[in-house]
Amino acid sequence: MTEERLIISRKTTNKFFLMIAVGVVLLIAGIIFMAAGGGAEHHAEGHGEAAAAGHEAASWTKRLFVNLWLNNVYFTGIALIGTFFVAVQYVAYAGWSVLIKRIPEAISAYLPVGGVVMLLVFLFGGHDIFHWTHEYLYDVNDPRYDPIIAGKSGYLNTAFFLIRMVLYFALWILFTKWLRKESFNEDLNGGTNYYHKSIRISAMFLVVFGITSSTSAWDWVLSIDTHWFSTMFGWYVFASWWVSGLAAITLTVIILKQNGFLKMVNSNHLHDLGKFVFAFSIFWTYIWFSQFLLYWYANIPEESIYFIERLGGNDGKFAWIFFTNLLINFVFPFLVLMTRDAKRQMIMLKIVTIAILIGHWLDFYLMMMPGTMRTDAGIGFIEIGTALIFLGVFLFMFTKELAKASLVPVNHPFVEESVHHHV
Repeated sequence: MTEERLIISRKTTNKFFLMIAVGVVLLIAGIIFMAAGGGAEHHAEGHGEAAAAGHEAASWTKRLFVNLWLNNVYFTGIALIGTFFVAVQYVAYAGWSVLIKRIPEAISAYLPVGGVVMLLVFLFGGHDIFHWTHEYLYDVNDPRYDPIIAGKSGYLNTAFFLIRMVLYFALWILFTKWLRKESFNEDLNGGTNYYHKSIRISAMFLVVFGITSSTSAWDWVLSIDTHWFSTMFGWYVFASWWVSGLAAITLTVIILKQNGFLKMVNSNHLHDLGKFVFAFSIFWTYIWFSQFLLYWYANIPEESIYFIERLGGNDGKFAWIFFTNLLINFVFPFLVLMTRDAKRQMIMLKIVTIAILIGHWLDFYLMMMPGTMRTDAGIGFIEIGTALIFLGVFLFMFTKELAKASLVPVNHPFVEESVHHHV
């Protein structure tokens, strides 16, 4: 088995830096526009409701912090899914995925950056994102005292929140590096010891992931809407991350193949990736619908408020995103990837995976903006600029990591099975 090395050209790296630079320019333009009163129409729009809700028109700093949080949660999730994908393949004794294993391994390279950004944004912008961080909510003598939020103070308090955040990233990065190290050693020394050790590491990681993927979703996304809760929310965020991660892995395989790499990856491997993307788009929809149907149908005010804010409340600002979300993330992949042929064609998979990656960014937008920005939300220069900066950094970290080892894990015990994989 010959190894295949990926060389990242200067031109490619420059593209990522250009992407970051364009993002910075758009972000600055958006901030200047907003600071100069570009948000005036928002002021007028939401003034009556804003006053009633005790909410002033949002500042550009708040909008910036919310966008940093949104993008970081989204990209951190995709990076985490890289390790999850690898772990699942090991525990399942899967052979088909060996030829593409190096891609999910490298996707996780963003995790340390995600951890630092998460910490800084929370420390400097936590008040702008999370209502529960305000001290007066817990003071019985303050007119703004909130018994519901005060009742959650055992879990929702800044110190415990930060401890959890540091713990999540420490564990995720530890397991990611550990699996990557075993993978490298296997390339150098061969034998099956590293493979069996990787299975044990993966089994431990999956237990950790099972708990932390849910609790991090509660912490970073659900606690934005402090009064509302959903027993399915951990699953919902996981489903969104998982589909985005699968789309990112599939898209990378296609781009590498189109550039002459991964020569032994064939339409059978693409078919399996396509099946994953297709199946879990339906799984995401199932969770989405279960959450929506139960709350809407029960019509309990404190439960349906979440959907009212996204459909009719906030001047109906989010209604188009609500329906677009469903179209891009369910209807489109469902119809396009339904046939066997579509899952084996690079162009079809490429279109669907790009759509899904944009669609699930919108999904996270919809989870966070109504509870933070309310009527002041929008998709403008600040949103597009921030997303481009994060995408550029993510791709830079990912490709740098991908170039560190052979794209084909030459001494993996199942590499021959992967080469002759047929479905």
